[in-house]
Amino acid sequence: MPCTASPQSWYYRSMWSRWELRTALKDVYWPQEDWAGKVPEIKKKIQSFLPGGAWNPLYDTSHLPPERTDVVIVGGGVLGLSVAYWLKRLEKQQGAIQVLVVERDHTYSRASTGLSVGGIRQQFSLPENVQLSLFSVDFLRNINDYLGVVDDPPLDLQFNPSGYLLLASEKGAAIMENNVKVQRQEGAKVCLMSPEQLQNKFPWINTEGVALASYGLEGEGWFDPWCLLQGLRRKVQSMGVLFCHGEVTRFVSSSNRMETTSGEEVTLKRIHEVHVKMDHSLEYQPVECAIVINAAGAWSGQIAELAGIGKGPPGTLRGTKLPVEPRKRYVYVWHCSQGPGLGTPLVADSSGAYFRREGLGNNYLGGCSPTEEEEPDPGNLEVDHDFFQGKVWPHLAQRVPAFENLKVRSAWAGYYDYNTFDQNGVVGPHPLVVNMYFATGFSGHGLQQAPAVGRAVAELVLEGHFQTINLSSFFFSRFYLGEKVTEHNIL
Repeated sequence: MPCTASPQSWYYRSMWSRWELRTALKDVYWPQEDWAGKVPEIKKKIQSFLPGGAWNPLYDTSHLPPERTDVVIVGGGVLGLSVAYWLKRLEKQQGAIQVLVVERDHTYSRASTGLSVGGIRQQFSLPENVQLSLFSVDFLRNINDYLGVVDDPPLDLQFNPSGYLLLASEKGAAIMENNVKVQRQEGAKVCLMSPEQLQNKFPWINTEGVALASYGLEGEGWFDPWCLLQGLRRKVQSMGVLFCHGEVTRFVSSSNRMETTSGEEVTLKRIHEVHVKMDHSLEYQPVECAIVINAAGAWSGQIAELAGIGKGPPGTLRGTKLPVEPRKRYVYVWHCSQGPGLGTPLVADSSGAYFRREGLGNNYLGGCSPTEEEEPDPGNLEVDHDFFQGKVWPHLAQRVPAFENLKVRSAWAGYYDYNTFDQNGVVGPHPLVVNMYFATGFSGHGLQQAPAVGRAVAELVLEGHFQTINLSSFFFSRFYLGEKVTEHNIL
């Protein structure tokens, strides 16, 4: 049955609307006002109060983040979204934790995720990195068990399980053997190949200068990073995670002085409030919170500085910076009609050049990391095409003779969240800013390890310790102590 309002309710609603209307218009009843400029605005406001008119509040706050939340995650890429996912998945009671993700680039045009080549491998030199990637590949294999949303279509990551093929010179052969031993001990399926075995399996390779190769037999290849990003975002929104398009510009914190067992006085800080500036606006919203997750990727060092990290005297813990900075990397796409076939793995040459197939039409993509002396300016994402001609193509053509006749079709540049200390991830709380946690610094392998890293950070926040993979060697304190945890297989 239709619902009809009582005369009394209509009277009070009418009186309330008249009061609002008078309030909205009171400022324009001044002779000196510019009536020509006021009339359109007056008409809009009058229309909104008339029966049947659309209700337009005088001030829309829907774009603002909440005034308070439990966790603020700075950075809405795959690492930040993965932390949000695992916080909600592992919470003891549904809805117990409110999570806000702040991302300043809602198009993700400069984010590392969408500009990645999408590779996943277990061929690392550190056991922790092998374990992270083993879990992550299982996550990707069963993606819809984790990220499926009721009544939404299933995700298709377009995973290509063609493996990684790493080539070593005589100088690097012993290191490769040790790495493969570590990988096998952790459960990765990797084999070593002699130059003869390599030539038999991949006849398109020139084995000159190759002493040994390692080849991933299972759980390695590449996938669509954009699909993973959107799948995570869709899932966490369905779990109640809030999003805000804005930029973190300030932290408000309190300090507490303590004395250590050795008699040293230290100052502990706790963040109480995050200031989020709205996109294309001078407006900002203060957000009270209990935990801050720094997952800002290449810009996480700047976020750490906002919290006062690294601002103390040099050589002290307070003066130790988060050594993560943006590094620009080029990816080139080329066509070669006589190039390697569909069974081609992602090949990483001993020179540092790499490539993989892209689709079915004899297209390939690849690149090479520059030396420290050649590092390009990270201030923009312009592509240096001369870098391909001078530093990448000669190595490709030497290793794959068919690439002598390749033709470059396109290129792009993206960012690594590069850890200048030891090229490894930073996970866990800061020792002095006690409620800021890190999930950053993975120097190019953050995308593939994001599912496992997110789970590890969530375990720390919720339980106070790691429960599955022990990543204590990735704590921030190693920078102050000078204890490098070097990953040798950085591509």
